[in-house]
Amino acid sequence: MKSLIRLRMSAHDAHYGGNLVDGARMLQLFGDVATELLIINDGDEGLFKAYDNVEFLAPVYAGDYIEAVGEIIKIGNSSRKMIFEARKVIVPRPEINDSACDVLDEPIVVCKASGTCVVLKDKQRK
Repeated sequence: MKSLIRLRMSAHDAHYGGNLVDGARMLQLFGDVATELLIINDGDEGLFKAYDNVEFLAPVYAGDYIEAVGEIIKIGNSSRKMIFEARKVIVPRPEINDSACDVLDEPIVVCKASGTCVVLKDKQRK
C-alpha cells in the first residue's frame, strides 16, 4: 500500500539564507505519510520508532512543490517497515515574474528515507 501527499513549501518553511528549506521538513512530511499508512493498514495512527536511513539529495526552496510518497514494505506483529521519497515537482521562476512557475518534466528526488513504525497489538483494529 502507498500514500502520497503534495504541498507547496512556504516562506515559513524556509529556515536558511536564500529561502532554503530545512531538511527536517521532509522528515515531517514522511511522518504524515507514515501516519496515513498506519491508519489505512491498522486503523490507528501508531508511533514512528526510528529512521534507519535518511539521504538528502537536492535542495528545497520556498515556493517548491514537494510530493512525498511512502510505502509499507514489511509488516511484523506490531512493526511496520516503510520507505519514503520526496520529489520536487513544481518550481517557481522568479526570473520571469513573481508568480511564474514550471511543472518539471521529471521530478527531482530531494530526499529518501526508510524507517520503522509501531502499532501496539491492542490498538490494531484491522
